[in-house]
Amino acid sequence: QVHLAESGGGLVQAGGSLRLSCVTSGMPFASCDMGWFRQAPGKEREFVASITWTGDASYYTDSVKGRATISRDNAKNTVLLQMNSLKFEDTAVYYCAGAFSGATNPNDESEYDYWGQGTQVTVSS
Repeated sequence: QVHLAESGGGLVQAGGSLRLSCVTSGMPFASCDMGWFRQAPGKEREFVASITWTGDASYYTDSVKGRATISRDNAKNTVLLQMNSLKFEDTAVYYCAGAFSGATNPNDESEYDYWGQGTQVTVSS
């Protein structure tokens, strides 16, 4: 059974940092491009970052470029998202996702086959 478990969310002051973790099981993690998406209250889910299955390329939405770093550890079936200089507008539920056949358009959530339940990130201004 496929399971993606996000953790690391919480309440943080603006300017602070968080490291989100997604531990996976039951899926071919090493063959999957992995992504992070987020959904703020009243808004649609949006792409945050992704990393290829090899780990040699990563992509970020403009609003987090320079503040976020996505990484993966294939030995631990884990993908991480380090977020620095957090802003109020980063408040959202953050989801990790996996794309088995790779994501031609990594910012398109329809390309992802596996999803976690999400972890809440709240940034206080």
